[in-house]
Amino acid sequence: MPGPADRPVVTRFAPSPTGYLHIGGARTALFNWLYARGRGGKFLLRIEDTDRERSTPEATAAILQGLRWLGLDWDGEAVSQFARAPRHAEVAHEMLARGRAYKCFATAAEIDAFREAEKAAGRYPVFQSPWRDADPASHPDAPYAIRMKAPRDGETLICDAVQGTVKVRNDQLDDMIVLRSDGTPVYMLAVVVDDHDMGVTHVIRGDDHLNNAARQQMVYDAMGWEVPVWAHIPLIHGPDGKKLSKRHGAVGLHEYQALGYPAQAMRNYLCRLGWAHGDAEFFGDAEAMEWFDLAGIGRAPARLDFKKLENLSGQHIAAMADAALLHELQAYLEAVGQPKLSPHQHDLMTRAMPSLKDRAKTFPELVEKAAFALASRPLVPDAKARAAMDAVSRGILNELTPRLRDASWEREALEAEVTQVAAGHGLGMGKIAAPLRAALSGRTVSPSVFDMMLVIGRDETLARLAEAAVWPETA
Repeated sequence: MPGPADRPVVTRFAPSPTGYLHIGGARTALFNWLYARGRGGKFLLRIEDTDRERSTPEATAAILQGLRWLGLDWDGEAVSQFARAPRHAEVAHEMLARGRAYKCFATAAEIDAFREAEKAAGRYPVFQSPWRDADPASHPDAPYAIRMKAPRDGETLICDAVQGTVKVRNDQLDDMIVLRSDGTPVYMLAVVVDDHDMGVTHVIRGDDHLNNAARQQMVYDAMGWEVPVWAHIPLIHGPDGKKLSKRHGAVGLHEYQALGYPAQAMRNYLCRLGWAHGDAEFFGDAEAMEWFDLAGIGRAPARLDFKKLENLSGQHIAAMADAALLHELQAYLEAVGQPKLSPHQHDLMTRAMPSLKDRAKTFPELVEKAAFALASRPLVPDAKARAAMDAVSRGILNELTPRLRDASWEREALEAEVTQVAAGHGLGMGKIAAPLRAALSGRTVSPSVFDMMLVIGRDETLARLAEAAVWPETA
C-alpha cells in the first residue's frame, strides 16, 4: 500500500480565528503552500473555530485577508472545524465500538484527587481511569466521557521530516478524552479526523505542536488510518533570540503590509526564515516552488532580521514590473487608509517609476521619493528648500527659465541648457542643481532634476520655477 509520500501531495493550514494572523502562522502557511504547489498538489485551508468563546468572524476575515495579501491561494472552500463536530463524535463512537476507547464515568474531583496522589508518591501524574477495563454491566446511568486506550508500556515513535525520530514514553501518555461528557469532541480528535477526511498527506506545522503528535498518532492507529508525514518546523524568535513578541516590533502579518513591504518580498523573506537552498537569498515564486523541500528546514529557531527584510524588499521593488508595482502600491495606500492615486497621479508615477524604484525599499519610501510628482501647486517648500532659493539662485533660475521654454524636452538638451547657464556664472552643475531641485520638488533631496523635469513636463516645470521665483525670503 503506498504511503503518504507516494500519493499526490495535500497540505493544509489550520489557524484558530482568535486574533490576527501571526507572522509565524503566515510562514507556516507559506511552507505548506510552496510544498503543495511545487509538487502539483493541493493546499487546503481549515479554520479551527472550536473555541467558541474566543473565535470571531472578524478574526476569520483577517486571516483570509492576510493570506490573500500574501498571495497564498487555497483549493476549494475553507473548512470550518466546528461545523464538523458531528463527524468527530461519530469517529469517537466508532473507536468505542472497535474496543479502542471506553466510557469513563470519573468525575473531575476524582481525577484531580488521583493526580495529587500520584504527585505525592513521586510518580508522573498520568490519570489511569478505573473504567478502562470495567465490565459494561457495571456502568452507571450517568454522563460519561469517551477516552482512547493509550498503550501502557513501550514507546511511541514520531518519524518527523524535520526533527528526525522523536521517542515518547507511553507511560507518560494518559488515556486521552476524545469526546467530553457533554458530547462535544476535543481538539486533538478533531484535528486528526479533519486531516484524514481532507486527505492531508503532509502535516507541516510549528514545533509547538510536536507534543501533540504522539496522541494524535494514536488516533490514526486506533482507526487504522494512514499516518501523514509529520514536519514540525521551529518557531520564529526575535533578533535577540528570545520568543517573538510585540516588544520586537511587528508580529502580525497585517503590520508588515502596513509597513509597506511588497507581498513578493514577504514571501521571499519568510521562505528563507528557517529554510535554505544553498546560498540563494533573492528569488521569486517559481524558484521557491522548485527548490522548497522539507530537508532544507533547519531545526534551530529562526531569527527575524528586519534589515535583511528591508534589503530584500528593496530588491523586489527594483525588479518588479512597473504595472505590478503600481497595482500593489494602490493596495498599500488603501490598506493604510490613504487616498488612492488619481488617474493623473498614476500616469505621473508610471513615468517616474524608472527613476524611483531603484531607490526605495518600501512603499512609504517610494511615495516619499515620488513626492515631486504627486504634489500639487502651489508647492510648500520645506525650510532647507526655501533657504536654497537666495537672491543669486533666483536670478540664475530666472535666466534659465526662458531657455527651458524654448528647449527640446529631452534629457541631453535640458542638461546642455543648465550646464551653459551654470558655466556662464562660473558655477558647477551642482551649484545650480540645488535651487532647481528646491523649485521643482520643494525639497533639497529628490531624484535627479532632469528626471523630475521629464516626468512633470515642460508646462509644470516652468510653472514651478515661476512660483519659486516669488517664494518669500527666509526669516
